[in-house]
Amino acid sequence: MTKPLPNSLRNLPDQHGRFGDFGGRFVAETLMPLILELETAYEKARNDPEFFDEFQYYLKHYVGRPSPLWLAERLTRKLGGAKVYFKRDELNHTGAHKINNCIGQILLATRMGKSRIIAETGAGQHGVATATVAALFGLPCVIYMGSVDVERQQPNVFRMKLLGADVRPVTSGAATLKDAMNEALRDWVTNVHDTFYIIGTAAGPHPYPAMVRDFQSVIGTEAREQIIAAEGRLPDIAIAAVGGGSNAIGLFHPFLDDPVQLIGVEAAGHGLDSGEHAASLSRGRPGVLHGNKTYLLQDADGQIMEAHSISAGLDYPGIGPEHAYLHDIGRVQYVAVTDNQALEAFQLCCRTEGIIPALEPSHALAHVMNIAPKLTDNKVILMNMCGRGDKDIFTVAKHLGEKL
Repeated sequence: MTKPLPNSLRNLPDQHGRFGDFGGRFVAETLMPLILELETAYEKARNDPEFFDEFQYYLKHYVGRPSPLWLAERLTRKLGGAKVYFKRDELNHTGAHKINNCIGQILLATRMGKSRIIAETGAGQHGVATATVAALFGLPCVIYMGSVDVERQQPNVFRMKLLGADVRPVTSGAATLKDAMNEALRDWVTNVHDTFYIIGTAAGPHPYPAMVRDFQSVIGTEAREQIIAAEGRLPDIAIAAVGGGSNAIGLFHPFLDDPVQLIGVEAAGHGLDSGEHAASLSRGRPGVLHGNKTYLLQDADGQIMEAHSISAGLDYPGIGPEHAYLHDIGRVQYVAVTDNQALEAFQLCCRTEGIIPALEPSHALAHVMNIAPKLTDNKVILMNMCGRGDKDIFTVAKHLGEKL
């Protein structure tokens, strides 16, 4: 694992949970004792070699890490230009990067003596991963999911139920990820004595953004070692899709001190000027939501606007505070890709590499398709294939006019 350099960007957040102007904790008074308890427990665990060894054991023997690094040769030839590698976290148990964080948090929950697990989910991958680790450790689990996402992610809803989770549809607001997180926070306030909230993205009140990032940094740590072994050097560019931002910060964090261009790809939905997108960095402004200060989609009165993306996992009106900071200082470039561009990338990946990607990394792949042909063949692009597309086949079929 790479160690931060002096004055490294990797040393954040500060003792107040701040990434520059972003982050912190803005929560109800009833939650503050629980947040402080969690912070203390996490700080103790992250400095305990026994906890690290246990985390690594489950990642290796249960999740199936390290995930492979794949040279996408046919895609590279099709696009021309730069060489394209996939970090294949879709091959993890449960089909996405979410399980990395869930293993870490369930181990922390058991250390803290918590007997009930709750979570929010959008695309359902975090819900499935949470239900999976709850089943593994024999704990009851409640998953909050927007009713719109319940409808478009039926395979994952059924998987969660098979794993023993109580899936509770949320009908308020836009009935998507933001609203599911609202309900999970209400549950947590009501059941502070026995409940552990496994947040799925690198957002929320401190210490969640840093904790989720640390657990997900296994992606970038592995990829850094693997690309050096494959190419004898670091990549020129590392790319990942960004909703709340856990898979992206997991890839980016170990590279922050390196001369590697980092690109996060937001969901432009029907277009940045359409009003129907989820690009909080491209079109949002700073505000407070779900316990932290970050960039948000909001109207002139500061009311949170509804996000839109064909990808349920990117359909969130905010972004993790570390991404907000990295955007403001210019360390990471953030771009946006439309639904149609993501669908095109989805199909190209299927037909050239025999890999059915989730719609989330299809956004990152769409940007790879845009930039790779403009680069010379001695350049290397590393992209995080953070989820597989089994969950999205009904959504894709509908948009392509196919009936299943």
